[in-house]
Amino acid sequence: MKFWKKWSYLILMAAAGFLYLSCVDKWQVYAKPLEQVKALYLELSGKNGDYVTEESGNGASAGSDSMPEQEAAEPVQSGTEPGMEPGQSDAEEGQTGNSAGQSETVPGQPGQETTAAGEEAAEPVYTTVEDDYFADAVFIGDSRTVGMYEYGGLENVSTFYASTGLTVYKLFDSDIVQVPGQKKKITVEEALQQNSFAKIYLMIGINEMGTGTVETFTEKYREVLEHLQELQPDAIIYIQAIMKVTTERSNQGDYINNEGIIARNEELEKLADNRKIFYLDVNPLICDETGGMVESYTFDGVHLKAQYIQIWKDFLKQHAIY
Repeated sequence: MKFWKKWSYLILMAAAGFLYLSCVDKWQVYAKPLEQVKALYLELSGKNGDYVTEESGNGASAGSDSMPEQEAAEPVQSGTEPGMEPGQSDAEEGQTGNSAGQSETVPGQPGQETTAAGEEAAEPVYTTVEDDYFADAVFIGDSRTVGMYEYGGLENVSTFYASTGLTVYKLFDSDIVQVPGQKKKITVEEALQQNSFAKIYLMIGINEMGTGTVETFTEKYREVLEHLQELQPDAIIYIQAIMKVTTERSNQGDYINNEGIIARNEELEKLADNRKIFYLDVNPLICDETGGMVESYTFDGVHLKAQYIQIWKDFLKQHAIY
């Protein structure tokens, strides 16, 4: 009885705390410290960690003959007039008649959702960051990424390899990166061979809607991820879901429609292993109850207006991996 009177309060408080952490918080309060301990253990033990920490890279690696980040960041915007909204002259490639399909995940390739031990990959633990998190990041994409470059406020922070009309099929082959101090432009592949990044943000897919099938698109996207990992083995790769178009634009009856975008996004999500490749989907924040992009957020039914690029940027800042 004396023991109970002496310790009952502490026992009750401990029990209440345990119930709260188990049933309400799901122990998330300790998620980040545990990840830090795990990263420290992996570093001390000489094993390869799952995540690249902020200190793992900061733009171009020391000792490399890479181009300065900000000079290499200039995107080539094919056919874009000064003052034009981002992506207004985007070249929409391909033929109509896109068919949905399912792609198989090949063991050992990007998209494998199990660890080496055969266990399911853990759900990613995201954290909120400031703009300087993107200092060692490269954004690769089409006119939508051009919009991020022009209106996202990261043009002096991050590197951008973006061009209106860029597709997953010619991502490494197009001369879109301006060489500093020269009129010459080089390919994304050449630029990635000369520079080192800790994060890669990939937003591409709207121009490919009328080309091939979901399966052929997904397979090509998988090949792109594999080659990005070869070129930048230490980088975290963020697959960004293809942004939907407005419901009105989707209902026009051509190959750019939300049904096709959803089918492709479902397959892109499977390519993330939640270890070095992560899938981010901003669509819930920019779409209305009809499932399409909010009409007032866009000037053409496809691209975000300048003032709404911030929604996308804030989403990326709230979904960062260390």
